[in-house]
Amino acid sequence: AATKRKPGVPAGRPKKRAKRAPSAVEPDAKPDPQGAVPGEYSIPPPVSQGKWKNKERVLIFSSRGINFRTRHLMQDLRTLMPHSKADTKMDRKDQLFVINEVCEMKNCNKCIFFEAKKKQDLYMWVSNTPHGPSAKFLVQNVHTLAELKMTGNCLRGSRPLLSFDPTFDKEPHYAVLKELFIQIFSTPQYHPKSQPFVDHVFTFTVTDERIWFRNYQIIEEDASLVEIGPRFVLNLIKIFQGSFGGATLYENPHYRSPNMHRRLIRMSVAAKLREKQQVKEVQKIKKKGSKVLVGEDPTEVVFETPAEEKPVEIQLVKPESKPIVKDKKKPRKIQRKKQKKLFRTDA
Repeated sequence: AATKRKPGVPAGRPKKRAKRAPSAVEPDAKPDPQGAVPGEYSIPPPVSQGKWKNKERVLIFSSRGINFRTRHLMQDLRTLMPHSKADTKMDRKDQLFVINEVCEMKNCNKCIFFEAKKKQDLYMWVSNTPHGPSAKFLVQNVHTLAELKMTGNCLRGSRPLLSFDPTFDKEPHYAVLKELFIQIFSTPQYHPKSQPFVDHVFTFTVTDERIWFRNYQIIEEDASLVEIGPRFVLNLIKIFQGSFGGATLYENPHYRSPNMHRRLIRMSVAAKLREKQQVKEVQKIKKKGSKVLVGEDPTEVVFETPAEEKPVEIQLVKPESKPIVKDKKKPRKIQRKKQKKLFRTDA
């Protein structure tokens, strides 16, 4: 029955009645420890009963001039990280410290920024805004989720396991990067957009002075893995004390810039061409030097008979000039022409 509510007192919601089961209640049924009466349907509690305390938010965006592969890689990272946020592309003319203000406006305390140069080189900044530290990487060998080789699959928004190489605990600069990666790539517990399942692994392996990123799906309980993607290689350049700048904490001595790498390739190609030309010149010199000059054979002149020498005659008198022979038929032709003209005039 409807009840009148008193003035000034907020009306409370009426309690839902539990539906009764169609079957009869068994007499031996014991009451549920949670307070549910046997024979009634109870609403299960929410999956995540905890409180969202770790408010890590990651801003993932890029500069203008990136190619399609970088755009797909950025989108893949956003789908794998439910605690990430997106933003519009940043202009090339803007300074990098402007990103700290963008993160503050987006309420983010971590940032992954993709910077493209010369439309062929890709750099990735990983930063803890606004105080630092931050690291700059050169991204190589990018493969995205959409490629056919990646046959794995995982639940959208599920929490990943982070697996690190043992070298991350040995070197101090790798220890800083490990803490950065943990805070950025690990999904916070009880995040509203996350799922309380762990079905994939992020692996960070150090090989050949580079960090190799892989993402695997956990299929069975015996830890059999299938790669999901994306995959890429990070070549560390520098670690800075501040966010997108500041004092340099570490500089990679094994790093070689892409411009230097391309220059060395061009120099090696030019050296090969020079070597080929030198080999050709040496072969020409050898061919010229290999010809043996044979001396004259004295027996070749035995059967030669010398020709009779004619006396030289010197002509002292000028030779007579030949008489000019006139054409005898020419005056007759002239007379005939004159006669024809006279005949025409008379007529």
